[in-house]
Amino acid sequence: MSNTKTRDQQRDLTRRALIKWSVAAGAALGVSQSRIADILNVTGGRRIAEAATDTPTKRTVHIRAGRGALAWFTLLWPHNDIAAGASLNMNTTWPFAAAQTRKLTGTGGDLTVGPNTPFAANAADKQVTAIMAGQNETHQNNPNSIIRSASGNSLFALVSLLQQASPTVIPVVTVDDMELGSAPGAPRAAVVPTGRDIVGLFNSAASRAGSLLDKAKSGHADLYKAHYETLAQLNKAANRPTMRDAYTTARGAAKFLGTNLKSQLEITPADEQAYGIDGTMRIEIQEIARTLIVTAKAFQMRLTSSVVLPALRDDPHTAFNNMATGPNSLQATTAALKKVLDAFMADLANRRDDITGAPLSDDIVITIDGDTPKTPLNRVNWLDDTPANSNWLYVLGGGKLKTGWFGGISRQGAVSGFDPATGAATSDYDGDLQAQAAVGAIAYAVARGDMARVRDLVRVDFSGMVV
Repeated sequence: MSNTKTRDQQRDLTRRALIKWSVAAGAALGVSQSRIADILNVTGGRRIAEAATDTPTKRTVHIRAGRGALAWFTLLWPHNDIAAGASLNMNTTWPFAAAQTRKLTGTGGDLTVGPNTPFAANAADKQVTAIMAGQNETHQNNPNSIIRSASGNSLFALVSLLQQASPTVIPVVTVDDMELGSAPGAPRAAVVPTGRDIVGLFNSAASRAGSLLDKAKSGHADLYKAHYETLAQLNKAANRPTMRDAYTTARGAAKFLGTNLKSQLEITPADEQAYGIDGTMRIEIQEIARTLIVTAKAFQMRLTSSVVLPALRDDPHTAFNNMATGPNSLQATTAALKKVLDAFMADLANRRDDITGAPLSDDIVITIDGDTPKTPLNRVNWLDDTPANSNWLYVLGGGKLKTGWFGGISRQGAVSGFDPATGAATSDYDGDLQAQAAVGAIAYAVARGDMARVRDLVRVDFSGMVV
C-alpha cells in the first residue's frame, strides 16, 4: 500500500473522529445538529459539515425474543386464519373474542389486530409486516436461520454497515449477550449488560473520541486545529454560563462531555411513568422499556443508529394456564408489551430530527424475531414445534415495506409461503429463500428505499415486498 493511500485512510479516520467528537460535544452542550453543521462548515470545511449531517438511513431497533419468547408476540399479531377460526377451535392460541378482533387490509397482505396489538391505530402503510421465514431454532438466544441467511452475513451487521453513512458516536449498541454478527466492513458493536448501561457508555465513548483526536497532532494539524476550534464554537453556541469554562485538553473535555451526556440520557421518573413502568409491570418488560427510553434519547442526539436488545426469554409453555392473574399473566404481559412499544413510538413522535425536521417516529425500523414462535395450533403446554418447522418475524418498516402477512399458517396447520419477487402467496414454504428476502427488505427500509445500495448486499429479488 502506498504512503499516500495510507495517509488518506488515516485522514479519513481522523475526519470521522472529528465528526463523532463534534456530535458528542454538541449533544452534551445542547447544541442543535444544524448549528453543529454550521460550526463544522467554518472550522472543518464544507465536506466535513455535509458528512456530519447526512441522513441516508433510518435508525433501527432489533428486539430478539429468544428462548421461546417470540410466542408472546404472536398474541399481538396472530396469523389471520388462526384468529378468524379461534371461536371454532378454542385450542388455538388466539385468546381474544371475535368482538375484540379486527382485520386490517395492509398494503401487502391482511393483518389481524386485537386489544393488545401495538401501533394498531397507524395508517395501513405504517402497520407491521409479518414475514414467514427461516426455521424453528428452539431454545436459542441468538437464532441465525433468518438473521444470517444472506451469505452468512448478519442482518444487524449489514444494517450497521449501511448506517455508517449517517455519522453517530457509537454506530451500534448490543445489550446483554445479543450478537451483532459480522459483515465485511461493518463496525464493531459496543456491548452493555443492561439498557441502563447505555447511559454510561457514552462517557467512555467521549473519552475514546478524544484519544483518537490526540493522534491528529502528528499527521493532520488542520483537523486537530479544527477539533479545538469546533469545541470552542460549540461551547459558545451553547450559551450557558455553566458551560463557558476553557478547555485545555481533549481528555479533559471528554470527561466533561461524558458527564453532560450522562445527565441527558438518564432515565427519569417521568420517563418511567410515560412507559407504564410501575410495580405491576413484569421485570423483564421493564428492562425492555428502560432500554427503549435511553435509545430514544440517544437517537435524538445522534449518538447511535442501532440498538439490539433481548426480550423476555421466558419460554412461556404454560402461559395459557394463567390468563389474567398477576403481572406474569397472559393478559398483563401482552398489555405491557403494547404499552411499552406504543410509548416508544409516542416518545419518538415527540422528538424531531434536527436536520430533517421529521419526527423520529418516521425515521425508525423495528424488527422482532426469535428462535421459535411456538405452535399456533395447540395452547396446551404451548409446544415449541411449529408446522413445517417454520418461523417468522415482525417488522415495522417505516413506510418502505408492504404491510400485513407474507405467508402464514391456517387453522388446519397448512403453511403457505410467498414469492418475494411478486409478494404473491405460494403453497410451498421456502424458509431460506424467504429469510433472504426478509433481510433484503429490511435493509431496503433502512436505506430509505435505495435499492442500489441493498443489491450489493442481498441477491434475492424481494421487490414484491417493498414500496
